[in-house]
Amino acid sequence: MAEVSRRSALFGGVGLVGGALGGALAMRGAQAPSPDPGSAPGEGGGAPWAGVGQAVETFYGANQGGIATVPQARLALVAFDLLAGASRSTLVRIMRIWTDDAARLTRGAPGLTDTEPELATVPARLTVTVGYGPGVFEAAGLQARRPEWLAPLPPFSVDRLEEGWCGGDLVLQICADDEVTVAHAVRVLVKEVRELAQVRWVQRGFRRGMGTQALGTTMRNLMGQVDGTVQPDVAGVDVGLLWAGPGPRSGTGWLEGGTSLVVRRIRLELDTWDELDRPAREQVVGRRLADGAPLTGTAEHDDPDLEAVNTLGFPVIDVAAHIRRSRSEKPGERFLRRGYNYDEPPGAGVPGSSGLVFVTFQADPVAQLVPIQQRLAEMDLLNTWTTPIGSAVFAVPPGCQEGEYLGHGLFG
Repeated sequence: MAEVSRRSALFGGVGLVGGALGGALAMRGAQAPSPDPGSAPGEGGGAPWAGVGQAVETFYGANQGGIATVPQARLALVAFDLLAGASRSTLVRIMRIWTDDAARLTRGAPGLTDTEPELATVPARLTVTVGYGPGVFEAAGLQARRPEWLAPLPPFSVDRLEEGWCGGDLVLQICADDEVTVAHAVRVLVKEVRELAQVRWVQRGFRRGMGTQALGTTMRNLMGQVDGTVQPDVAGVDVGLLWAGPGPRSGTGWLEGGTSLVVRRIRLELDTWDELDRPAREQVVGRRLADGAPLTGTAEHDDPDLEAVNTLGFPVIDVAAHIRRSRSEKPGERFLRRGYNYDEPPGAGVPGSSGLVFVTFQADPVAQLVPIQQRLAEMDLLNTWTTPIGSAVFAVPPGCQEGEYLGHGLFG
């Protein structure tokens, strides 16, 4: 009863408590202790941080964390369905709970009614990002405020979508450099709203651990290929591609400073991929495996020469190579990729599965993401070994200041 009373008091007007105000449009940086003497991240292949577990990402700010944040090693995406009878007041209650608990957990403090507080003491750059599916606007009676792009992506010919990996009324993206930290945050945030919403699906992912590689190294997917070389500059001139503004892309003003989140679960056919030799794998993608450089370049970030031909007159980069099909000359057809690998072991008669949790953020997915996905679906050599099995789109509200709750501009 004491715990219920404390939670009730919070919604009676007690101000939220949390970390310091965060930066607005710049890349979020962790507040980390100094590394071991004589070493630094990136030296000698990436020396480990001495205090990586105590590194903190600011929660409060103009934008939510977990978007422009340097990607952490571990990911959990949790989608929810609102229970019958949900209303605007239900959503305000959920947002107050999640805002308060996320502010606490991200600074290394237990949630308000945390029953395992010892597990909250290692923040490890924890971020919690909240997004809204179409059902939120229906439940709250706010259909007029729903962005036009907030709907399932159009069907693509390569899709083999499974209902269990699609849709959702709400989503939490929980990331940290420690698996225990992620697992504990998931438990706290899920159990606090179980009388208001039920889990629809959970997707977990991983990258290399912090300190195992030089900072800034592009991740590799489980095919061995670099994944996410071309990215917009979230801290510079490309910021307008990421954050919604006051114009038509935002739908309405409440989303200004927010963004959209697209989740695509892509199964990799690794057994048949293993049958290809190294040159064939490089031709499929258009990049060298060793360093990620385009087949016409010498370094990963070199621009590919799509006009180059070999001695026989054939294109060096195949006309259906992934690097060619995913490239666009239109400045607006770019988005921020924040992908993670997944690897599900077999069990109980269910075969194992490996793949990519393809996470993107952009101001308008219809204008920025869909055209590229359509080109890839039409003709991409990689389609033989990749199968999209899940898809979901969410509106991500802007961040909040201390004393506010996430989504207050929409629900308030």
